[in-house]
Amino acid sequence: MYCFANAAHGTPKPNGSNADDAPPPPLSIPQQQRLLNHFAAAFAAALSDANLAQRLQTIKQALYRRDFAAAFGREDHLAAYAARWSPTRALCYAAIFQHHLAPHLGSGTSSSSSPSSPSPSQSSSSAATTTMMICVGGCAAEHVAFAGYLARHQQVRGGSLTLLDSAPWAAVASTMQATLTTPLPVSKHASASAAAAAANAPPPLLPTPAHLRLRVLQQDALELTERQWADIMTVDNDKDTAAVVVTLLFTLNELYTSGGVGKTTRFLGALEAALPDGALLLVVDSPGSYSEAAVGKDRKKYPMQWLLHHTLTGRAGATARQWTRLESHDSLWFRLSDQLTYPIQLENMRYQLHLYRIDRTSPT
Repeated sequence: MYCFANAAHGTPKPNGSNADDAPPPPLSIPQQQRLLNHFAAAFAAALSDANLAQRLQTIKQALYRRDFAAAFGREDHLAAYAARWSPTRALCYAAIFQHHLAPHLGSGTSSSSSPSSPSPSQSSSSAATTTMMICVGGCAAEHVAFAGYLARHQQVRGGSLTLLDSAPWAAVASTMQATLTTPLPVSKHASASAAAAAANAPPPLLPTPAHLRLRVLQQDALELTERQWADIMTVDNDKDTAAVVVTLLFTLNELYTSGGVGKTTRFLGALEAALPDGALLLVVDSPGSYSEAAVGKDRKKYPMQWLLHHTLTGRAGATARQWTRLESHDSLWFRLSDQLTYPIQLENMRYQLHLYRIDRTSPT
């Protein structure tokens, strides 16, 4: 087991006056450890596989070549990826959901982060009881983070989660869902006293599978039409839905890079047309020059966040909708506590974050 007192590769270097923004406070150590334990249980076979290191290296090489079929075309690769790179992101996303999303959904404990004017989702939060989250490019990290969010907000009856990605994540998601809805198993290396204590272990993170209705769609987001996005938004037909949240977590820059600015702009337009009033769009990605896209014949590079903001707000007044940027952070750090343990080494992570809300008005 590893603890993270020296979580390598994640130590920030001084950068003069360009200080990072203050990150959201993480969840408590017990809450974070519980989420890590779910990863350790769900992917125990992958983590104990003697070929794990070689498999991870193969995945890294395939991703470097942008050969996504080689990286994600095999179930053992998907499990290895989820076991290795998703845990840190899940803890980071859980903190983001708690401290950036929840105040705008009316389920946070602090009002200081709320927008100046309440969204429809906030004003109706006392009557509505569920949250729909659609994760474009989502897999195990988003799954666990959202489950943790639902577990912490007891006033929320439950939620629906759609994981949409071009890779076949269904088996991994099914494994994780089963782990989240059953008590964590006792390690085969546990002492007799620890095994006895397990009888008084906390209940599953999710009381029943119905508490988090899961759907996994293997589709290319860049190819979906406005009609298809509308179908995705309405498939639950849940009149009690408090809010709709769409996430692009380490996904948008990849769409710009692999699909180009034109196709990604069309994707954002189709998504926008299908979103209901008060829906939130959460974008998290690599910071700085790691997230730039080339535009035009001269291949001039633009920051991802500039392209996003220009696309969302550039047509203000041209349509009966308006995007409001609720939060924007160019550089944030998530750091692992040295009190956390996991079977393999994990690292800290740095990211940028942008949160938008769409509001529509009826034509006059």
